[in-house]
Amino acid sequence: MAIIGGLTFHNSKQMPHILNMYKMPQLNYGSFDPALRDRTQFPSVYQMIPNESAQYAGIVQLLQHFGWTWIGLVVSDNDSGEILLRTLIPWLHQNKICVAFKEIVPTLKHYWNHGIQMDKNLERISSSLSSTEINVILVHGDSRSMEGLRRVLLLNEIIEMKPIEKVWVITAEWDFASVSNSDLFTPRSFNGTLSFALHSQKLAEYEEFLETLNLYRSRLYLIHYFWTTAFKCSLPKLQYIHSLSPGICTGKERLKNLPETVFEMQMSGQSYSIYNAVYGVAHALHDMFSSRSKQKAMRNGNAWNLSNIYPWQLHSYLKHIHFNNNAGEEIVFDANGELAAGYDILNTIAFPNQSVHKVRVGRVSPQAPERKLFTINGSAIMWNHKFDQVIPKSVCVESCYPGHSRIARQGEQICCYDCPKCSEGMISNLMDADHCNKCPEDQYPNENHNECIPKHPVFLTYREPLGILLTSFALFICLIALLIICIFVQHKETPIVKANNWNITCTLLTSLLLCFLCSFLFIGQPGKVPCLLRQTVFGIVFSLAVSCVLAKTLTVVLAFMATKPGNRMRKWMGKRLAVSVIILCTLIQTGICAVWLATFPPFPEFDMHSHTDQIIVQCNEGSAQMFYTVLGYMGLLAIISFTVAFLARKLPDTFNEAKMITFSMLVFCSVWLSFVPTYLSTKGKYMVAVEIFSILASSAGLLVCIFLPKFYIIVLKPELNTRDQLVRKKNGHF
Repeated sequence: MAIIGGLTFHNSKQMPHILNMYKMPQLNYGSFDPALRDRTQFPSVYQMIPNESAQYAGIVQLLQHFGWTWIGLVVSDNDSGEILLRTLIPWLHQNKICVAFKEIVPTLKHYWNHGIQMDKNLERISSSLSSTEINVILVHGDSRSMEGLRRVLLLNEIIEMKPIEKVWVITAEWDFASVSNSDLFTPRSFNGTLSFALHSQKLAEYEEFLETLNLYRSRLYLIHYFWTTAFKCSLPKLQYIHSLSPGICTGKERLKNLPETVFEMQMSGQSYSIYNAVYGVAHALHDMFSSRSKQKAMRNGNAWNLSNIYPWQLHSYLKHIHFNNNAGEEIVFDANGELAAGYDILNTIAFPNQSVHKVRVGRVSPQAPERKLFTINGSAIMWNHKFDQVIPKSVCVESCYPGHSRIARQGEQICCYDCPKCSEGMISNLMDADHCNKCPEDQYPNENHNECIPKHPVFLTYREPLGILLTSFALFICLIALLIICIFVQHKETPIVKANNWNITCTLLTSLLLCFLCSFLFIGQPGKVPCLLRQTVFGIVFSLAVSCVLAKTLTVVLAFMATKPGNRMRKWMGKRLAVSVIILCTLIQTGICAVWLATFPPFPEFDMHSHTDQIIVQCNEGSAQMFYTVLGYMGLLAIISFTVAFLARKLPDTFNEAKMITFSMLVFCSVWLSFVPTYLSTKGKYMVAVEIFSILASSAGLLVCIFLPKFYIIVLKPELNTRDQLVRKKNGHF
């Protein structure tokens, strides 16, 4: 009615072609062939083992979980190995896991009793496995095809005393711990192995059955051969003679006394699959016999004729079986005729006395929710003693630490890379970062390039030394200006003050005081209002001051020319000329500033790029052309004043200001001519400091050069500040 089989991969692949002709149900517990999933071509095949894609996914997740990206791969030389290479390697590459070497183990043509020497192929495999760079090796194949690998391990561990101690990750096809002779097991090499196994559950009845198994009463297939081989005894009556032991098998030997490498008392994954297959067929038969057709036949008085039952009739019942086995697990086939099961991940602890202990440390459950498809308990794993119970590393390159990024080496796999430090302005805060990231504009990298630090705003403040120095100087000059104003107000009726046009003098002193005060607009955090007022107030006030100087110069020139007989310049004398010059010149500058504010007004901005670790808070002038137009106009007034004063410097007059104005304008022009290149070559608060210094220096030059001599006469030489002295000096000149 049904066949339960688990032959080698090749035979399991051929059997369905034969049995399909009879539509006989075939329950496979051996190798999984993806081709058998085709229900159209193989409608009679049922898989008692899970799809291998679940195992491949589990392998990838296991490697990722422990960070193993540089592994060796050993596969069997058959169709099963070819399928794994074709299917798994793209998955590995997709998840950035590289295969350092790939070895295909040839199937041995002779067995162990013909010698254990290695051929060239096995020597090459031994050399690859001994590589010290690779600590994790993935093995895929069944017991027969992996005998070559077992031979390599045995020769290295037992004969050469150089065990190949790695983290072996072994697929479910090979029960590496099961050997016919425990002497062939290599405990040091296989200690700490992680292996995938078909899912199983503990069944107490199974262990009870094994404990009561009697050699002479059992009909189990090949039990006598197994018994003599496992217990190293002979059965002369049945012609089973053990060559190494003449002892007779008593039948009282107990299976639980055998090493686990020879026989496991617990139900293995394969046995569990067979168990479920048998019960699956039993349930299908039970359902078929208890179906409505049987009830109908009974009503008709016809007996159920077993000879009229055909295997193909069982399919409809097998497809729909759904029951819980004695372990409490649900048994059901999916649409592809596959058992909805998964894989256990076992950690094998091997002891020097050839005994082993298997611990379930993880699970691959395709039917579980996405987050529980793969589970692993890393703390329960006992690693090979070579690694001192520290999680082994298996990478081509040590991880790139934060502050560095990965750059693939030309011509090598992606797992082999260099770790250059992140470039200026870039950071990486992850291990093995694929690339460095740029910090936000308001942040900059720390010294290790693994963290972004907020940039601190920078502007000229009253608290820093430079701000304190400029503020102190400005206040000092303001006090001097106020002192001079007070002295001139007190002595405005004296000849020296009257001789120099009191109104123009008062306007000039006031404008110079405003020039000193406007420097405070440049200190402190730039805001919208300060940015609008800075350059415009500075331009207007300075134009007013220079206009006053020009008016004073013209007044001196016209005053001298008016003293000549018949000169018509006398009508230009008086307040009208001075006021007109001052108002006109100041209005022109005011108009330029008004156009500036109306079209491209200055505004505060944050310069994030000039300095790595600073945000320069500054005023953007809005229009550089308008800014230099204001400066240019102010310079034009200064040059005109300087020219006129220079031409009038030798006019005979006791209190002739032309010489003093000439020198003051020379200082003024020198300061502002040097200001332009200095201003353009600095940034941030130092640019502001240069402008403040130029404002204070040029204003102080005007104040000192024009008013200090008069202040000296008024305060220290009052005897010279008389009308008689003025007349006597004039007569002396003429």
